[in-house]
Amino acid sequence: MAEVVIIGAGLSGTLMAYELLPQLRKEDRVSVVSQGAIYHFVPSNPWVAIGWRKRGDIEIDLAGIMKRKGVRLLVQGAKRVHPEDNRIELSDGSSINYDYLVVATGPDLAFDEIPGLGPQGGYTQSICHVDHASKAKEAFEILAAKPGPVVIGAVQGASCFGPAYEFIFILETELRRRKLRDQVPMTFVTSEPYIGHLGLDGVGDTKGLLESEMREKHIKWITNARVKGVEAGKMNVEELADDGSVRKTHELLFSYSMMLPAFRGVEAVRGIEKLTNSRGFVIVDKHQRSPSFPNVFGIGVCVAIAPIGATPVPVGVPKTGFMIESMVTAAAMNIGALLRGQVPTAQPTWNAICLADFGDSGVAFLAQPQIPPRNVNWSSKGEWVHYAKVAFEKYFLRKMRRGESEPFYERFVLNQLNISKIKEVRTGT
Repeated sequence: MAEVVIIGAGLSGTLMAYELLPQLRKEDRVSVVSQGAIYHFVPSNPWVAIGWRKRGDIEIDLAGIMKRKGVRLLVQGAKRVHPEDNRIELSDGSSINYDYLVVATGPDLAFDEIPGLGPQGGYTQSICHVDHASKAKEAFEILAAKPGPVVIGAVQGASCFGPAYEFIFILETELRRRKLRDQVPMTFVTSEPYIGHLGLDGVGDTKGLLESEMREKHIKWITNARVKGVEAGKMNVEELADDGSVRKTHELLFSYSMMLPAFRGVEAVRGIEKLTNSRGFVIVDKHQRSPSFPNVFGIGVCVAIAPIGATPVPVGVPKTGFMIESMVTAAAMNIGALLRGQVPTAQPTWNAICLADFGDSGVAFLAQPQIPPRNVNWSSKGEWVHYAKVAFEKYFLRKMRRGESEPFYERFVLNQLNISKIKEVRTGT
């Protein structure tokens, strides 16, 4: 019998459990270690933050689903991984041993790296977790009652820029609907070297599309931004030149701010020599396998990926849903091969597919592969993106409730992109 343990029950961890089951022998078992039994659909957090969704709409209790699937769910959370002993120390003081380990924890949110950042003890909101999004909704209603300047963006070291763009445009849409937009000056602050970089050096014409959208919506922006600190109602920002010198300083006053933080590895794995890098992200080879600990695999946002190139302000590389899904499939197949005494051969497809909702329109992009130069480098804008994302949310949550491992992103999102391309050809846009 082999014990396969997955740490994390977010997007990558939950899908991993579902995908592993067909790869197991009859005597093998899958266990998932999670902090609680509730899964939430992270891409919907911007909607929660302005009241377009309630948290209950995007949450799923995994306990019954996992039990039905034959997966053991341990909800006390992981305190520390001990790879030399093939053991995980749990938060309640107990331990679990493993034959194979899959690290799928997602990131630790590094709010503490910037004074005053974050919703807990700081002055900015977040949409990284449904708890944060719910708190951001309360702060938004205060803004609506007493309108004032808004600052939205992503700080130095951030690697997930799409949600920041989504949120500022969704917020702008809701303010227009409430007839408050004229009372709310908006500024987008980002560590990216240009608007639409996205940690990917742009995809298609994301630069032109997003800059045009911001001009049309009267949103100012600051790029190459390094946030020095946040106080109550004030953010201090340095704008760097291409050579890294300080080009300009900004003192931005705000009534409401949402800033995405930098990511790092979680405490359970951060600082483990040879398993993680200096930021605590899991080092993996082309098979999603640790080079130093061959029975350990890493998938999802917790995996180490080098930045595309040097930038004046540190910019990370995003891990999109499609990429995560391909990591999950490859890791599951490789563990299955090892269980049968075979050599792992499966490799993930590191492509980037994204539907960025703007409330009443949106931008979609497709990068194959994610790192340039690319075979496919496409982006498009339109109302169809908003409706595609709404449909995808419903589709994905239904699949998760059923405990199915169908490749959601590949089959659904690529189909939506193909439909949009057909529409473009027919309309001549």
